[in-house]
Amino acid sequence: MLKINTWGKWALAGVTAAVLSACGGSDKVPETAKVEPKPEKIEWKMVTTWPKNFPGLGTGAEYMAKNITEMSGGRLTVKVYAAGELVPPLEVFDAVSRGTAELGHGASYYWKGKVPAAQFFTAVPFGMTPQEINSWIYHGGGMALWEEIYEPFNLIPLTSGNSGVQMGGWFNKEINSLDDFQGLKMRIPGLGGEVLSKVGGTPINLPGGEIFTALQTGTIDATEFVGPYNDLAFGLYKAAKYYYYPGWHEPGSEMELLVNKKAFEALPKDLQAIVRAASRQATQDMLDEFTAKNNDALQTLVTEHNVDLRPFPKDVLKALKKASEETLNEVAASDEMSKKVYDSFKAFMSKVSAWHAVSERAYINARDAE
Repeated sequence: MLKINTWGKWALAGVTAAVLSACGGSDKVPETAKVEPKPEKIEWKMVTTWPKNFPGLGTGAEYMAKNITEMSGGRLTVKVYAAGELVPPLEVFDAVSRGTAELGHGASYYWKGKVPAAQFFTAVPFGMTPQEINSWIYHGGGMALWEEIYEPFNLIPLTSGNSGVQMGGWFNKEINSLDDFQGLKMRIPGLGGEVLSKVGGTPINLPGGEIFTALQTGTIDATEFVGPYNDLAFGLYKAAKYYYYPGWHEPGSEMELLVNKKAFEALPKDLQAIVRAASRQATQDMLDEFTAKNNDALQTLVTEHNVDLRPFPKDVLKALKKASEETLNEVAASDEMSKKVYDSFKAFMSKVSAWHAVSERAYINARDAE
């Protein structure tokens, strides 16, 4: 047994008194010694319409999820589920709306059956380029309209990427005139699909993972998807011979981040800001990636896989533009919200086109002149 002599008792008493004195005469633990509670960790799920790790699109979803996790210091972590892993690809809208997942990554024209006006926020035939559509969404009133149409569904929309000007698509026969679209079964969603229908074709809406098999087996005669970077990865050159340009139907396809409104509003303000910032960053990064990689992929398709690259005939493009204008006016006339969105889109495009006539277009023409 340890014995403490008289001197030891006095020394112990002195130490105790010193500690109590330092604490203000109290036996409470100093504030500086208290352990701060660890911040709450929130776990979210993101469902997507894309195959797992699919270049540009699927990896774009992964990139954004990683950024949200890192920017929040791990307070908000996001786990990504590819198409079919948690819900089928074309059920992403409903899954996020009802809270099965907090986030959804896809394209808004997939939901035109639920919200006709939504398709204007992916791409409009002969419409705006990526730079122009982003300007409309963030500085031209587009975002307020997008939020308005999703309000009844407990959803908040954000941008999550842009694939740039797309290709016209893969065809199993030559397109020499508008007559060649008669009876053509083509995978083409959104407003482009409605234009195809007007010129005699049959539009079919398929998720990316089903396109190759449908084209190879003859279920469809043609398909558009994105552009060389994605199309090479899908191996579409193995199922169709002719590759046409330009992508008149999708001149700047905006990707969409669906956010469950209830879950978003439950976040602290700083985490809400991080989600918004990550979406803007992902939008620019995806466009940069496609711009950097599309031409290399196109050269591979042409030189290594002998793809027959062709422009649409000028008279075909002229006829498609006329059909597009008619289709857009019809869609706007059939739905009040679609008219509101299209009027805003058209007015902004008119202004930005006037500016680009003396800026981007004039410069590129001068730069590329012989």
